[in-house]
Amino acid sequence: MSVLVSDAGPFAAALRRFRHARRMSQLDLALECGISARHLSFLESGRAQPSREMVLTLAAGLLLPRGAANGLMQAAGFAAAYPASPLGSADLAPLRGVLAELMARHAPNPALLCDRHWTILDASPSARALLTAMDLGDGEMNVIRMLAESPAAPALVENLPEVLADMAGRIGLEALEAGADPELDALVKTLAAACARHPLPAPARTRRPLVPVVLKAGGRRLSFLTAVAHFGTSEDVTVRDLRLELLFPADDETRAAMTAFG
Repeated sequence: MSVLVSDAGPFAAALRRFRHARRMSQLDLALECGISARHLSFLESGRAQPSREMVLTLAAGLLLPRGAANGLMQAAGFAAAYPASPLGSADLAPLRGVLAELMARHAPNPALLCDRHWTILDASPSARALLTAMDLGDGEMNVIRMLAESPAAPALVENLPEVLADMAGRIGLEALEAGADPELDALVKTLAAACARHPLPAPARTRRPLVPVVLKAGGRRLSFLTAVAHFGTSEDVTVRDLRLELLFPADDETRAAMTAFG
């Protein structure tokens, strides 16, 4: 009796989902992992069960982030391969010290610490002041949803269509790299809907080399360029998923306003 794909089990389903998200054929993935397409087909149908080493090989061939690789391991019945320490744990105390120093040295300019889905974990005082105006009123702390869905965003962000278009490209790439991340996929759809509501004006369809975030706050026009720092010197999922977004004044008026804020 043949094994139905729907009955193949959680590992086979996860493997297919990640492969499809990567837009890879079975032959593509088999060649990348140095195994036969027949064996990969058996793994995806549930006719063969993987070893721990095979799951790691497949995760590497799919270029999965650490968290997704853990999910694939657990779907196969193995323990997670990579640690995922709480940010407040003793193990990550040295990293918290680095983050605190980076944010303190960046003051009074805005700084945001986010997870891989752009949910805010920490923010500098100036960043909190700017974000307050985009409060959705439901405790939402996701930067993307605040920009895309806050009724106040069009009045606060002078170049909102540009910012949304730039962010849509960035998050779309992150979703592609993550492979089958439902939350990132949902954020891509949220941004697509926001871009449709706030389309780029015709003259702006030729993109500028630098896209600042231009905010109107307290009767001032504040222009920022952003830099996003990642932390790759760790096997820990939490550390790999952190994004530290630093906003830098893009003109003298903004620089003066930030100095006065500090």
